[in-house]
This record gives sequence, structure tokens and C-alpha cells, in this order.
Amino acid sequence: MDNKRGLGFYIHLYKIILTQDLKSKMSYRADFIISTIGMVFTNVSGFITFWILFQNFPSIAGWNYYEMLFLYGFSLLALTPVQCFFDNNWNLRSHIYTGDFIKYCLRPINLFFYYMSEVFDMKGIGQFFFGTGTLYYAWNKLGIPFTLKNLILLIISFISASLFMIALMNLAAATNFWLMGSTFVMIFAFKFKDYARYPVKIFSRVFRFIFTFIIPIAFVAYYPSLFFLKPDEIPPLTYLSPFLGMIFFYISYKVWMKGALSYSGTGS
Repeated sequence: MDNKRGLGFYIHLYKIILTQDLKSKMSYRADFIISTIGMVFTNVSGFITFWILFQNFPSIAGWNYYEMLFLYGFSLLALTPVQCFFDNNWNLRSHIYTGDFIKYCLRPINLFFYYMSEVFDMKGIGQFFFGTGTLYYAWNKLGIPFTLKNLILLIISFISASLFMIALMNLAAATNFWLMGSTFVMIFAFKFKDYARYPVKIFSRVFRFIFTFIIPIAFVAYYPSLFFLKPDEIPPLTYLSPFLGMIFFYISYKVWMKGALSYSGTGS
């Protein structure tokens, strides 16, 4: 397994793998259309939930309707990369217990890259566009200036927020290398995405601590959104989000790889 190849090599290789995967998926266009529509409707239900909620309450923890929509739209965008590019984590248990995972260990390329690149979940495309539309709508309603500074800040915030969610799911998936029947860990970790769309202020101090330092779901949408919505309330730690996201992702990568390299090919 060669981990010394350059970034250009992996980008080129990923284009080839992605092209083949998309060709395969587009041969079943009906499945793609139905799954994409299903993802959009799932996200629409979240949109409707907020609308119903704010028919009875003018604000939640000081956040109005459009601020909450901003948070919701941003969370959908931040979740798109883990949905599209790291969805194969959900198949890890099956590959391990059938012994199929051994094939990923035999190629002269980075094992993590090879495994993750095999699957591209196109349902995430629908989520991306719905999230973009929701964020754009809330952005305009809130009158946030569309400047180069804000655009750069949005891109940086999006990348760092995505890294936190990717890292969380990598760590959850890695438990499959050591625990039997650890699917519940993946499900449990993924459920935390629902909390990303709410202000951390609505939770108790204990959960604020957990969502910031232990399971850092607050960095997926809440803290990044403060830059645009409530700059006076930004805690100092938020400015370190890009670095913390990279560190968290790196840790998750090393843990995942440690588990993968200890794999014996016997389903244990």
C-alpha cells in the first residue's frame, strides 16, 4: 500500500473512479431520481417543522425564524460532503464480516482513499441544492451583505464544519474494526446531525460542553453561523474552527487507518 503518491495522482484517480461510478448509477436513472426526490422531501419536512414551530413562538433562545433557517440551511450544506463522499462508511461492517475488506488492503494506493472513493451517494446532490436554496433565502431575508469577505468566510466555515461531521462518522465507523455489531454506534453518531440545526444555547450546560468538546456537533452549524448572525456572541474557540476541524479529521483518519491496518481478513 503506497501512501507516498502525490495529491495530483489521487485527484486524477478519483475523477476516473467517480466517472465510472456515475455512469453505473445513471444506468438506473429512475432510482437516482426517486432517491434524490426522497432526500429533498426529507429536508422539506425539516423546513416545515421550523415554520410550524414559529407559528407559536416568535423566537427560540433569541433566534428568530430566518436565523433558524440560516442555521438549518448551513447544516444541510455542511452535511453534504459526508453524505456524498464518505457514505461507504455505512457498508464497512458488511465488508469486514464477509471478508471483502481484504481487497482494499492489497492495492498500492492509500487504503482510506480507495475505500471511500468507491461510493458516491448522489442523494447528497439534492441535499446540497436544497441547503443552498434555504441558506440563500435566509441570507437575503436577514439582509446579510454579500461581500467577498463574507463569501470567503462562508467557504472556510463550510469546509471546517464539514470536517467535523466527516470526522465524527469516521470515528463511529472505525468501531467496526474492534466491536461486533457496532452499527448502533454509526446510527447513534449520525443522529447528532439533528442537533446541529439548533442553537447550542437551548441546551443545558452539560450538553453545551458535550456538543463543543466531546461530540463537537456545535461546530457543524451553530458556531460558524455566529460569524454572520451574531458576531458579538462568538466565543474565542470559534476562531480556531478551521484548525480544530483539520485536527479532528486527522485524528479520525488515523484511528480509521489503525483499525484497517489491524484487519486480519478473517472477519475479526
